[in-house]
Amino acid sequence: MSTDGGLHIGILLFDDADELDAVGPFEVLAAWEEHSASPLRPHVSTFSRDGEGVRLAKGMRIVPARSADDVGPLHVLVHPGGWGTRALVADHGHLEWLRQVHTQTPVVASVCTGALVLAAAGLLAGRPATTHRDHYDELAQIDPSTVIDTEARFVDDGDVVTSAGASAGIDMALHLVERLESVEVARAVRHTLEYPGI
Repeated sequence: MSTDGGLHIGILLFDDADELDAVGPFEVLAAWEEHSASPLRPHVSTFSRDGEGVRLAKGMRIVPARSADDVGPLHVLVHPGGWGTRALVADHGHLEWLRQVHTQTPVVASVCTGALVLAAAGLLAGRPATTHRDHYDELAQIDPSTVIDTEARFVDDGDVVTSAGASAGIDMALHLVERLESVEVARAVRHTLEYPGI
């Protein structure tokens, strides 16, 4: 999918996204780049809608590497949660963009309330999924057909992967390393980050 023959992973940034939702998976996936032994070497980058900097939920400011228009084809899209998802759930342009990305991207993954945006775009219809425990009811209201898993840290349903609250995004990212490369590499990443996992 990517022009360099590797696995291209994009983390979407937007105003009022939760810091850990974005930075946790980024740290895991960037460490995967360093440890990967695959010929399809992963590359993770950040992007925002227009390529401009964003202010995250607790005040951290980040300048992404790219815009949505120039991020290129992705193998994995990571959609964080946070207060900014409240606006995105009602943003028809964003939801249509997400539906289009889903048709071209092997894995769309959400962290925390990012699942609410996936649901609003119709990506969780009839699927098992999870989100932050304080937002199960909201997810059910957006799409009653979603089968909400209240026990899992993350739910892998093939082309759509959802995770619970912010730290669960780290677990999900480690799972993606294991799924897309190997258990051994995921263990190496976990060791590098001194993260015990689940």
